[in-house]
Amino acid sequence: MRKTALLTTAAIIGLLPFTAQATQDASDELRLVVPPWPGVTVKSEILTQLATSLGYQVEALEVSSTVGYQTLQSGESDAFLAGWLPSQQQSYDAAMEAGSIVDLGNNVTGARMGFAVPGYVYEAGVTNAEQLADPEIRERFGAEIYSIESGSTVSEHLHGAAEADTYGLSQWRLRESSTPGMLAEVDAAKREQRWILFYGWTPHWMAPAYDMEILDDPASVFGENNGQSDVRTILASAYHAANPNMVRLLDQFELTADEQSEFIRDFGLEDGELETVARDWLLANPERIETFLEGVTTRDGEPGLAAVRASLE
Repeated sequence: MRKTALLTTAAIIGLLPFTAQATQDASDELRLVVPPWPGVTVKSEILTQLATSLGYQVEALEVSSTVGYQTLQSGESDAFLAGWLPSQQQSYDAAMEAGSIVDLGNNVTGARMGFAVPGYVYEAGVTNAEQLADPEIRERFGAEIYSIESGSTVSEHLHGAAEADTYGLSQWRLRESSTPGMLAEVDAAKREQRWILFYGWTPHWMAPAYDMEILDDPASVFGENNGQSDVRTILASAYHAANPNMVRLLDQFELTADEQSEFIRDFGLEDGELETVARDWLLANPERIETFLEGVTTRDGEPGLAAVRASLE
């Protein structure tokens, strides 16, 4: 079990023997916050299939990350697999200060976000967000930035940067849409070799598909270290305290950026069916299942790995 330095309760749970008696959870339900992003959508479905095989009922709450933190605090949801930090820092800090959430740590490594351009724009010399203040470059981009849904933490950061005129962004228009809507614009621009500026992140299929490059961000609009991010597993405090078996699964549910990009491609780019993409990934990665389920039981206290293997046959 991963060690979490943030809260001693996680360490205490890690010392408990994971017998059927020790792992009996108070709830057989798990309510996941699932914003409309391909990565967390598939990742949540993979976890859902694991949990369902263990005898739990899982509900996906399709809300923005900002609303998701509110539901974790109000008791309307239990877990969130896409706690991007520092992008969501304000929502995260408020929930932590209220004692409403527990942070189990990173569930994917190598994440980054920021102002993104297709490779041909980067090769033309646009490599740093400071260049966005140049009137000629602004005109070449049509003075438009494409981003994800209104109300997301990311869009809040962009609105804040525009209000502060960071990189001259007060002269730009923010075009907010869904992730598919934004990427449709990027795809069209790439076909025509037009310049386009958009919110990009990894892991995601957009990186290889558009030869995407993320601009240097010296003002840290998207966080320190040029937008390098953690993707945290966040739990409602009450759920964490009452459900040690599911907490163990959630704590051990970790992916690499390459693994996540693989299933994002299958779902988001190749239009695979969500349940099929998740199941196929599980079938192709039996060694990862073993890691996820070490010491985890079914809802009734039986060996968890055997139950999941049986469900996949």
